[in-house]
Amino acid sequence: MDFGANWQMYDRLDLSLPADAWPTEAVLNGAAGNSVLRVGTSGWSRKEYAGTLYNKGIKDPLAEYSRLFNCVELNATHYKIYSPDDIRKWTEKTKGRDFRFCPKVPQSISHHSSLLNAGTETAAFLESIRVFETQLGPVFLQLSEYFSPVRKLNLYKYLEQLPQDIRFFVEIRHPDWFEKNAEREEFFRILHQLGIGVVMTDTPGRRDCLHMAHTIPHLFLRFVTQGGHPLDLTRLQAWKKRLDIWKGQGLQDLYFFLHVHDGKYEADFYQEVRTVFGLAGQPQQTQMTLF
Repeated sequence: MDFGANWQMYDRLDLSLPADAWPTEAVLNGAAGNSVLRVGTSGWSRKEYAGTLYNKGIKDPLAEYSRLFNCVELNATHYKIYSPDDIRKWTEKTKGRDFRFCPKVPQSISHHSSLLNAGTETAAFLESIRVFETQLGPVFLQLSEYFSPVRKLNLYKYLEQLPQDIRFFVEIRHPDWFEKNAEREEFFRILHQLGIGVVMTDTPGRRDCLHMAHTIPHLFLRFVTQGGHPLDLTRLQAWKKRLDIWKGQGLQDLYFFLHVHDGKYEADFYQEVRTVFGLAGQPQQTQMTLF
């Protein structure tokens, strides 16, 4: 994912983390606990993984992926609704591991329908992903860069109809959601009331998407980085400090998704993530907690 990335200006941008924003102080007001950290990427079949993260010639990339990571951004569901049999095949490959699939709402709902008259297709999607059972992680609804607050009523009505037993996050991209204070405050207030999270996207060139506003005590972070650049590690270390603070304030589950522009560096960056966060052993051999 290169959304918002400006690699030519990478080392000239202010990539420091912003201060916490409302309603974070109200949401993260509890005592420190075991904040489970889940690290993943946007898929298990990237060609760059062969010979780096995986041995060349492996026959089952998902099984190998789930040995290294404990969650995945399931972008495949953005393009079609999968059958129960397809989903069962995936869960069989990760069986016995503390692994979570995080489905992306189909684009036919999020991008093509303006969230209108999407009830039937949403029901089909939800029925499909429930087959993940205990391996179902948060579901994220990504709105296009063209979905502005002009269509906010479509969004709010759609979100009100979502089931309460599945955790949802919304990713907004149109600048007006961030630049217009009234729209921003209303958006975060309504999602807080609905118990729905807002995806944080840390990407160069679109710092507004790193809003630092928790509407629920959980985090879904998309970390977009170049790969092979010293700034990658600097940014990661800054996140470690901020996450430690949030953990002390009651942050619970955290999903940290790596989006490395130059895939050949993904294996090295993955090891840096494990080192910075102090994660010993393999992800599936130890609970990944922040400390």
